[in-house]
Amino acid sequence: MTRIVDHDGESQGSGGTESWLTLARAAGLDEDYVRSERGVAPGTRFAVDAYVTFARTRSWVESVASSLTELFGPPVMERRVAAIVKNYPWIDPAGLAYFEHRIPLATRDAESALSWVLEEATTPELEERCVDALRFKCDVLWCMLDATALACGAFK
Repeated sequence: MTRIVDHDGESQGSGGTESWLTLARAAGLDEDYVRSERGVAPGTRFAVDAYVTFARTRSWVESVASSLTELFGPPVMERRVAAIVKNYPWIDPAGLAYFEHRIPLATRDAESALSWVLEEATTPELEERCVDALRFKCDVLWCMLDATALACGAFK
């Protein structure tokens, strides 16, 4: 429940989703355009849809295990914030609140998920499915990166 509140907020205009929109506005993006999802690369949409389908069709423990990519997220987010501040000084620093708030939450979420998965994955077969779930999520993230790079012309 805590994670849902973190993302959706407890009231209108709060939570991670609103912080993400604040970042978009700080970067000069139109909020309606961002909300419309028209700018989402097709490969990114496909990868996200695959992940949602995975989470809906697999066991709870596999779905939670797939979220363990967050174990590696906080240091990456810290470097991302530093790079944005350095390379994009025109972005309003208030827009970076999404990442600044998400870093400790990701640590908390990952520790909680890991503890739960270790407790619930009670057979070697289920442990292997949890590892496969984490591997799948890593593949999803790579697909998103590739799709974004392609959409931005990185593969010319």
